[in-house]
Amino acid sequence: MRSALQQFQENLLRARELGNLAVAVTQIATSAIDVSDMWRAQIVLGVSALDHLIHEMARLGMIECAEGTRPKTDAFSKFQLPIHAVERGFSGQAHEQWLGEAVREKHSWLSFQHPDKLADAIRLISPVKLWEEVSKELALPAKDVKVRLQLIVERRNKIAHEADMDPTNPGFRWPINGALAQDTLDFLDKIAQAVFKVAS
Repeated sequence: MRSALQQFQENLLRARELGNLAVAVTQIATSAIDVSDMWRAQIVLGVSALDHLIHEMARLGMIECAEGTRPKTDAFSKFQLPIHAVERGFSGQAHEQWLGEAVREKHSWLSFQHPDKLADAIRLISPVKLWEEVSKELALPAKDVKVRLQLIVERRNKIAHEADMDPTNPGFRWPINGALAQDTLDFLDKIAQAVFKVAS
């Protein structure tokens, strides 16, 4: 399971390095060079890193449940698998192969970014009341943590699906700066560390 967190940290570092690149460009170029899309990309990559972490935690955790090294949850027991995966399991293939691939396939079209969807994924591997425990780790009310994450995901969606265009101000994008992108990545990092700690 720790490999999932290590990969998250590598993915988040790549997003942070993009911010460093934006700073370097602003220091050597004129203000005519617009680096705001680098900050937007940081937000997209940061949310992607969190999403990937949750996908991997669910996949690896479910393998651990099947192997008996992690207690099974109700959600795990109700998880539906295709017959071809079950047949592969009965044939003696390793859990990593048949179950890991089945989970990856089933989750491939899902995103675990929104607080409720993220909690659904964690329920597959842990009975923890996720946002209550995460809020304790962050010393913030659970509602505030969930709202802030939801706002980050909404901004990511505006960037990824709407070119970050402000419909109230045609022809202009929503404002962004390096501090906002950095703050977003810092918060996503705290969320990820807390989720990993309480659910792994």
